[in-house]
Amino acid sequence: MNPSPSASSLPPAPASPPARHFALIPAAGVGARMGGQIPKQYLPLAGQPMLLHALQRFAAHARIAHTFVVVSAEDGWIDALMTPALRQRVSILRVGGPTRQDSVFNGLNALREQLADADWVLVHDAARPGVDAALIDRLLDALAQDEVGGLLALPVVDTLKRGDGASSPRSQQTVPRAGLWAAQTPQMFPYALLHRALRQAQEQGRLGEITDDASAIEMLGLRPRLVEGSPRNLKVTLAQDAALAEFFLKGPHP
Repeated sequence: MNPSPSASSLPPAPASPPARHFALIPAAGVGARMGGQIPKQYLPLAGQPMLLHALQRFAAHARIAHTFVVVSAEDGWIDALMTPALRQRVSILRVGGPTRQDSVFNGLNALREQLADADWVLVHDAARPGVDAALIDRLLDALAQDEVGGLLALPVVDTLKRGDGASSPRSQQTVPRAGLWAAQTPQMFPYALLHRALRQAQEQGRLGEITDDASAIEMLGLRPRLVEGSPRNLKVTLAQDAALAEFFLKGPHP
């Protein structure tokens, strides 16, 4: 009878495949506050549609395995953006919902068979055209060993006032800014964790309370890591934001 092999003589257990990084860009909104005739993400900015800036940045990044853009089923603009080269690195998911978080959740559901639980998902606003390779690298490097994930953000430097809620508001309080950060995107979390957070929020009827992906993770009692972002990564919400975004886009960037 052959002796049982010792632990040292057994072959090593097969290693788990390394986690991959995927970008998910919800782009099903209508951008009502911009007042345009077409959805905000398709308005021209620095010579091309706003959404295209973000798609190109993620598609060109060597550490991003693939990029997915979530649009509404009725979207009639996205196909015009998709050059043959971009289609190799970007896939369209026509599962957009009425809110940003609906679109993110629907997108995650659509990717269930393609992503592993430990794969990282970087959710990025379509209206943040100033993201660049350096910011993506900064986030990936900072969260490489993090079990929760995190987001780009900027420390708040302005004095904050709380209004009284009147139609012509008056300041009723100065809000201490110590420890306050303004959230940006990408926000990066493991696929299974982010999906669980959004599913739980939906089941509890709290999906409408979620203003970004990190807030869904916070509802689980977890604390996402804050990684310093950049002023160039601003969100284009109002018409006047476009001029500043265009200034950054036309300047030098990595």
